[in-house]
Amino acid sequence: MREIKTIVTTAGRPDDLSEALAAFACQQLNASFEPRKKRSVRKISQELQAHVIVAGKNRYDYYAFGAQEPFFFHPNSAAFRLKRVARGEVEPFLEAVQLEEGDSLLDCTLGLAADAMLAAYTVGEAGRVVGLEANPNVAFIVEQGMQTYDTMELPLTACMRQIEVVQAEAIDYLKTLPNNTFDVVYMDPMFEEVIEEANNFEALRLAGEHVTLTEEWVNEAQRVARKRVVLKAHFRSEWFAKYHFQQYERTTAKFHFGVLTI
Repeated sequence: MREIKTIVTTAGRPDDLSEALAAFACQQLNASFEPRKKRSVRKISQELQAHVIVAGKNRYDYYAFGAQEPFFFHPNSAAFRLKRVARGEVEPFLEAVQLEEGDSLLDCTLGLAADAMLAAYTVGEAGRVVGLEANPNVAFIVEQGMQTYDTMELPLTACMRQIEVVQAEAIDYLKTLPNNTFDVVYMDPMFEEVIEEANNFEALRLAGEHVTLTEEWVNEAQRVARKRVVLKAHFRSEWFAKYHFQQYERTTAKFHFGVLTI
């Protein structure tokens, strides 16, 4: 099967900034530039049979080949979740990972980084949060988005800037690490089962890599983690029992967390 290439273009009416952003994207992704020439993104994608990254005035948009809507970075649920945590309310993800200030977390499935932002808030400046994204285009969009997203909200901005994004397959990256490298290893293979009301993830669903949990992945995660491995999955998932995770059941939630304590 022919690999679909990625090209970079500008918004419909490019200015110096968007052209500079396009040049940067081409350099980072080793992608070619295609002048817009008043064409729609969909037409460019079809003509060149390519994924398209659009450098706009304020952000990058990523149109995976065949997608109707773009994938772009936004803080998603992280903003209001952080406010709840700051008020002392219970946050299921943080209950599962049990992070402390100065700890380190490896997020094997970064996505839009909402969970990673909560982790960064909890571990503070003395801690470390690394997020893996297998798809190079998605990794680029999320990394650039977290570095440049225009928000005056604190601590959201600080949390975004703290996260290290690594473009890599989870198992491949884990294999490069020594034993006990991170306090917590976290994984959320998001596409195991579609949740109808989660339509804000539709663009990511089309743009991202579809992965499944494997015994090798779990074993490598256990080797790398010092304290615990945490899984997020659909409440009906067979993964909890299959890989011996202690399932934290939540009555009204369609996703549960599972924990392997080291």
